[in-house]
Amino acid sequence: MRVTILTIGSRGDVQPYIALGLGLQACGHQVRLASMAPFEKLVSSYGLEFFSLGSVSQEFTKRYQQEASRQKVAFNGFRGRYRLWQIFGSSLQNLMNSCMNACQNTEAIIYSQLILSGYHIAEKLGVPGYASHVTPQGKTSDFAHPFYTSNIDNIGIYNWLTHFCEEQYRWRFTSNYINRWRQQTLELPPISFVGFQPQNQPQMPVLYCYSPSVVPKPSDWSEWAYVTGYWFLDSPSNWQPPQDLVDFLESGKPPIYIGFSSSTNHTQRTIESAVRALAKTGQRFILFAGKNRLENTDLPVEVFRVDSVPFDWLFPKVSGVIHHGGAGTMAAALRAGVPSLTIPYGTDQPFWGKRAAKLGVGLSPISPTKLTVDGLAAAIRTMNTDENMKARAYASREKIYSEDGVKKAVEIFHQYLPS
Repeated sequence: MRVTILTIGSRGDVQPYIALGLGLQACGHQVRLASMAPFEKLVSSYGLEFFSLGSVSQEFTKRYQQEASRQKVAFNGFRGRYRLWQIFGSSLQNLMNSCMNACQNTEAIIYSQLILSGYHIAEKLGVPGYASHVTPQGKTSDFAHPFYTSNIDNIGIYNWLTHFCEEQYRWRFTSNYINRWRQQTLELPPISFVGFQPQNQPQMPVLYCYSPSVVPKPSDWSEWAYVTGYWFLDSPSNWQPPQDLVDFLESGKPPIYIGFSSSTNHTQRTIESAVRALAKTGQRFILFAGKNRLENTDLPVEVFRVDSVPFDWLFPKVSGVIHHGGAGTMAAALRAGVPSLTIPYGTDQPFWGKRAAKLGVGLSPISPTKLTVDGLAAAIRTMNTDENMKARAYASREKIYSEDGVKKAVEIFHQYLPS
């Protein structure tokens, strides 16, 4: 069967779908993964067919980051989400056309949360469609929507309303584009003004690629919503670490990893604060600075800087992980069984940081605006000395290793295929 997977976002958003594609390919399916142009080399290196969705999502990301920097907001909460969907709606037309082109001759479609055209393309082509998410998306009273994390998350009606508002904002600022595209391009009737959410449609399976031991499935979700377990993408079997990194790891006690992946919101000041905290703790670091240049920063010998290294290889060798709280990095830390400390900027990052703290496998997140050298140094000492946290992190690792998220997702994929 020819299967098309549609996904955009950061590398952490794309990697799980490569893993799923490999699982489907191992079952004999022909898989095409459509995403942003910069991921072509990564996708192709795993033997999957790649289809470029062009630069439209990159244009949206650029506008998103410019707006966040200018407004000093991270598009969280009610006001921030209102503005985000305004920006995204204006970038949607070209993305929908690119997704339609990617799905020619396909026999099934799997699409991630920002691919709003996935359901409509499946309807037009008359093929099975599967929504999939790296974060919880369905309305529930159990917890707030990941983009609305606040100090009142435990109030059921508030939690439910955050999901409702996210759905309404999304529909309010995309409905005109989607309905015009449905009528003019797909020749389908428009969707009602009250909105449409694929996760509410019977027999439209929704796959959540995180562990039920981290976020259990809420009791008020539909029966066709599945929390499968993580879709981990292991590093290529022929990958070899740099020898100087191996030497550094073997030259002393396990270091702490600190890095913020592809996030550009974490400034040089944040990373410099972390480096200064080193002097107060005597802790060794492996530092991934990403796109931050660390200008005028002299790194001590206790800090080893890396440009890129697979987390599945590195994290089991460190004593803790300090990161932005992205879903992919958090998943890798949980899988390695090491404590986390998050310094989240926005989107779903505060949600995952608070979730790790609630599970007892990490410390409470530190806002970048409240970050101090002394506070970070104290957190590092706790990561090194809290034996209960270390034990809980290892126990979480054991639960996650007992799951096979890709296998479960492939089984559900087959379950919903026409007989």
